[in-house]
Amino acid sequence: MIDLDRIETLLDQGVRDKVYPGAVWAVGNSVGILASGTAGVLDPDQPDLRMQTDTVFDAASLTKILAVWASIGALWEDSRFDLDRPLGAFWSEVTGHPIGQVSARQLLTHTAGLPARAQLKSLYGTAPKAIRDGVLSEALQRPPGEAVEYTDRAALILGYLAEHLSGQTLERLASARTWQPLGMDSTRFGPLPLELAARCAPTELDQDTGIHLKGTAHDFSARLLGGVCGIAGVFTVLDDLARFLQHMLEPATSTEAGFGPEWTSYSLTVQTGGLEPARGLFWHPAPGASDDEDVWAHYGFTGTGMWIWPAQDRWAVLLTNKLYFTRDRQPLTDVRNTFRQLSFS
Repeated sequence: MIDLDRIETLLDQGVRDKVYPGAVWAVGNSVGILASGTAGVLDPDQPDLRMQTDTVFDAASLTKILAVWASIGALWEDSRFDLDRPLGAFWSEVTGHPIGQVSARQLLTHTAGLPARAQLKSLYGTAPKAIRDGVLSEALQRPPGEAVEYTDRAALILGYLAEHLSGQTLERLASARTWQPLGMDSTRFGPLPLELAARCAPTELDQDTGIHLKGTAHDFSARLLGGVCGIAGVFTVLDDLARFLQHMLEPATSTEAGFGPEWTSYSLTVQTGGLEPARGLFWHPAPGASDDEDVWAHYGFTGTGMWIWPAQDRWAVLLTNKLYFTRDRQPLTDVRNTFRQLSFS
């Protein structure tokens, strides 16, 4: 049973403690939304503007799921590549480079041995082609398969791979294979047009302009690459995430969404053997959940997060703009863990 009163109390307290200006949340199943709500305001400088269920959020690393994981899954289900074949065996752009010995599975489980940080501008400059060439020819920091080390580079490389295999930009591929078929009409890469930016939750203060970012991706790599990359850059709304998670629980036979039950089931299974922390394919076991519960999660740095519990036909979403106040992760981590417990109790 969903403990509505305690969820509302929890999220309202987060507003009072300045963990975030506001939040939008929902809990649902394969049929739809079972409960939802909002807390707080869009922007503390405009206290009359309350958070709304259609507020647009900078998804940050949820981009890795909504665009990259979904697109790679579509291409895998199309039999366009083998998860365990070295990339250099079928992708000439990386043949002969260190990344050529890495597999897509290792990228999806963060076991590829890539450098931990992106550092795109400092290493490669500002030209998109130079960045792509640099990332795809970069040395590994350890042998593939040796350790689980989260890095944004994995999603960036997989985004490039999806573009190579499909002959489309990541933006067009994700839209055509996932967002449009599922009716995710408010999900797109930024920068946002003015009418959508007006509904967007502001994030961190931009030191160059003195204004909180709103409708422009917070992630520096995404901004450097024009708003579109595998790392971040997607903006979305609660209802669109509900449609996405519903599809994961019970793929809609009437749509042409590229990824289906096989990819979802495979991804929500530990793929890292005895290595810790355990990982599926881009998804990871939810912190604090027991192995028996088998709950999976993915978070975004701006304050976004989603969970899925296939065995109980349940999902949950919590969207906040916590970066408006701070980069300190712990206060939101505590809220997230409690929210998950209350949603799936």
